[in-house]
Amino acid sequence: MTNKSFFDEFIEEQAAIFANQIRSGMEANPKDIQVGGDHYKSHAIQPVEFCQLNELNYCESNVIKYVCRHRAKHGKQDLLKAIHYLQLLIEIEYQDE
Repeated sequence: MTNKSFFDEFIEEQAAIFANQIRSGMEANPKDIQVGGDHYKSHAIQPVEFCQLNELNYCESNVIKYVCRHRAKHGKQDLLKAIHYLQLLIEIEYQDE
């Protein structure tokens, strides 16, 4: 039985992926790797790229993330999370209105 944390296992997994890419002559590109599924790879642009290019904040980025993945991952739960982040954004940005 292992006492490794999720983080430790994640780091080991990523290190192995990058080591294999380097050995095979491939340039390691983090956008080519998705931990925990492939629900973002089907999009023309990954949510993380869209959010970075548009300088979205944390709440805005999470709205994009959950709306983009709802059909491929957790359905209604993801949409409810998107709504929650919209509610947080409204509270933070428009609390005086």
